[in-house]
Amino acid sequence: MDFKYHYTPEQEAFRQEVRTWLEENIPGNMRAPVDRLDLTEEHYTFWRQMHQVLASKGWLYPTYPKEYGGGGLSGEHETIINEEFERARVVPDFTNTYVFPTMLVWGTEEQKRNLLAPILRAEKVAFQNFTEPNAGSDLASLQSRAVRDGDDWIISGQKTFISGHGDPDFLFGPIVTDPDAPRHRNLGYFLIPCPAPGLELKRLNLLTGNDQSFIFMDNVRVPGDHLIGGDREGWQVSQTTLEIEHGGRGIVMPRDEALDNLLMYVRGTGSNGDSLGEDPVVQQDAMGAYIESRIHDLLSRRNYWMYQARQEMTYHGSQSALYRKEFRIRNADKARNIMGMYSLLGVNEPRAPFGGQPEVYQRSSLTGAHPGGTIEIQKVIMARRLGISRTRERAAATPSTSGVSGV
Repeated sequence: MDFKYHYTPEQEAFRQEVRTWLEENIPGNMRAPVDRLDLTEEHYTFWRQMHQVLASKGWLYPTYPKEYGGGGLSGEHETIINEEFERARVVPDFTNTYVFPTMLVWGTEEQKRNLLAPILRAEKVAFQNFTEPNAGSDLASLQSRAVRDGDDWIISGQKTFISGHGDPDFLFGPIVTDPDAPRHRNLGYFLIPCPAPGLELKRLNLLTGNDQSFIFMDNVRVPGDHLIGGDREGWQVSQTTLEIEHGGRGIVMPRDEALDNLLMYVRGTGSNGDSLGEDPVVQQDAMGAYIESRIHDLLSRRNYWMYQARQEMTYHGSQSALYRKEFRIRNADKARNIMGMYSLLGVNEPRAPFGGQPEVYQRSSLTGAHPGGTIEIQKVIMARRLGISRTRERAAATPSTSGVSGV
């Protein structure tokens, strides 16, 4: 039985169109570096402009509604585009894309046209603005405050580990609007314009580099029409963001570059006159890494199909997120077993295999266990969705399940 997906002639023609255009318009020196943190200012300037061009072609966000700046295309188109973007090493847009489903579900028509559309067209960039120094996994413990002032809101507080390259135009996330209301009924969800008086971004120097920031907000004035949902619906709005972040949209084309490189290393590296892959212990580790990666691939593709088909999802998103966080750490260990110290040589080391990608993977596999809900949080969500916890919950509304156009 043939399990391989076969593209139609029309789909292959579309692939060739995308591939040819990318080859003609993306210079070699502008392609994504091995370590995304090595993006230069020249890269950043080039891609800010190129993302707008790609958006105008409908290729940057293919499945989102065309009337708001998306491509209005199918999941099959998105699959082909992502495959070709990977092949051409296209730098992804600098926006955190979890804002799109949130705006589609909770935004008014005016907000979708005035706030969402410029972000989908890559004219504006938005960063996710959730974690605080004392509120990470327990998001309901937020302390930043928003006080109404006429039609506007005045926001003060701090956020940390806010990811993003360059400077954002918006920060999106929950802020306390009523400190006297019960948990989960005391938040608003804001798109905070940047820059703004009283708003400061300070870069953090972390294991993965300096693409995360500490945010200081001191009486920052935010227009009233930048509140998404009601002034006490911020928790519910946030759950839509988190549903996608936890894996609820799936991954259209989950390529595992670290695995591909590991298998190439095993096949192509000599050891005592034989291929490294002739060693039975190495074979076992390599095959284990392959199996783990393919399981994640299947979970991701299943979720993507369910999302595009508007199927109800429960534990599925957190299941794939939990597995991704754990298998990447295990596979990083296997890579160190096989490659030894070569897996720890950085991008500037002349003997680093694959331009230093294995070392990037070693760092990202560790730090990736925390963002988007820790391993423990994913387990709690799954237990609640499966009905084996003291409390139960349903998946938050997404564009897939709420009936809005575009997913």
